[in-house]
Amino acid sequence: MPCRSSSIAALLLALIAAPFVCHAQDAGPQAPPPKYEVNRVSAVPHPGPPPIPIPDIIQKFAANEDVAKKAYDTYTFTEAIRMQEISDPGGEFNVSGQVYSRPDGERSMRVVGQPNSTLKVTHFSLEDIRQIASVPLFPLTSDQVANYSFLYAGQQMLDQISTYAFQVKPKVLDRKKRFFQGVIWVDDHDFAIVKSYGKFVSEYGGNGLTLPFTMFESYRENIDGKYWLPTYIRSDEDYKLTDNQNQPVVPARGKQKNGKPIPEHDDTVLSDGTKPAEPETQPDEVVQLRLVIHATNFKLHPPSDAPAPDATPSTPAPTKPQ
Repeated sequence: MPCRSSSIAALLLALIAAPFVCHAQDAGPQAPPPKYEVNRVSAVPHPGPPPIPIPDIIQKFAANEDVAKKAYDTYTFTEAIRMQEISDPGGEFNVSGQVYSRPDGERSMRVVGQPNSTLKVTHFSLEDIRQIASVPLFPLTSDQVANYSFLYAGQQMLDQISTYAFQVKPKVLDRKKRFFQGVIWVDDHDFAIVKSYGKFVSEYGGNGLTLPFTMFESYRENIDGKYWLPTYIRSDEDYKLTDNQNQPVVPARGKQKNGKPIPEHDDTVLSDGTKPAEPETQPDEVVQLRLVIHATNFKLHPPSDAPAPDATPSTPAPTKPQ
């Protein structure tokens, strides 16, 4: 009996010691045991403070926005617009022209040549181009920054440019005005906005456009070694079709019959004593669209009284997506 107890004790001791012996013999990394938990990325960044006060950064890039906006109005340039149907069968619309400032200060585009369209399921027109021209490109000038809340999101590299990233949100919406909501990237050397990604919002909802594009990604380039101006804008969107007329889907509240809403409990009874058949629903066809606007060949349109910024930018523009 004592002998059996001794054997059991020796076996238990060997089992306990075995993991430590194996660990000592295995010098490689050990895989941690699986953890059954869900890690979520917070929507609110906590990067710590930037190297200089946030109000100073905002003041500096707003001042540069003032200069850039004034200089932008003194340039004419070539603008090429392309709207693509990425999904099969796929087609595209291309048009180019000269963009200039009218005497009333509004921007306009003089189309060069005939637009070329091979679109298969959507429609794009010169009227849509006029809508694109109405999108504000400089929403964060000195007279506008008070309308926004800025949340510092840390330092990020855009190719060779080190930037400060900010989440931007309007404090109060307005019925008559569109505000920017999204993210901006500010060059930490020149304190100029070099990229933005977001949408335009108003109290009425939407961005004031009938185009099926919501989020705009905008890249800027240094023009004449002085001004960071928008030269590349892209927007990707899923466009829903409902019928052969390619009309966009309009969300309906409840079921519909003959274009009119049907109550949740339809007690209608036909003459034969039966109830009307439920309307058939068809799956929505989704077409992936891409809008690309590319500005080139900037030329100063005299006279120009736009002041030059304090420092000449020394960093290249971030690489644009294809």
